[in-house]
Amino acid sequence: MNKQYRVKKSDEIESILKAHKSFSNKYFVVYKKENYEALNFRYAISVGKKLGNAVSRNKVKRQMRAIVDSILIPDLKMDVFIVARPSVSGLAYRQMYQNIIYLFNKLNIKHKGA
Repeated sequence: MNKQYRVKKSDEIESILKAHKSFSNKYFVVYKKENYEALNFRYAISVGKKLGNAVSRNKVKRQMRAIVDSILIPDLKMDVFIVARPSVSGLAYRQMYQNIIYLFNKLNIKHKGA
């Protein structure tokens, strides 16, 4: 993941949350905000402590990053914030992939394979 695809500052994440464009399911919440000033697609991932210890949280974050990196289209002018819910801990990689694709489709976020 290149640095140019990351949203790191808390005020940028808050602005995505304030845009009030979100969709969720049992495992994830995805927020989006159009960002015409950005040069490309940017995203942030959050995994709370209720999910488990640091090893399991980092594993979920790595899997989520791999999914988003594999489906993202860099030319989109959009910021996305993905929050993993605690129920994601028992989920297989393929199920995570399908759930994230489902939420991207619901929010009309273009991705590879759509």
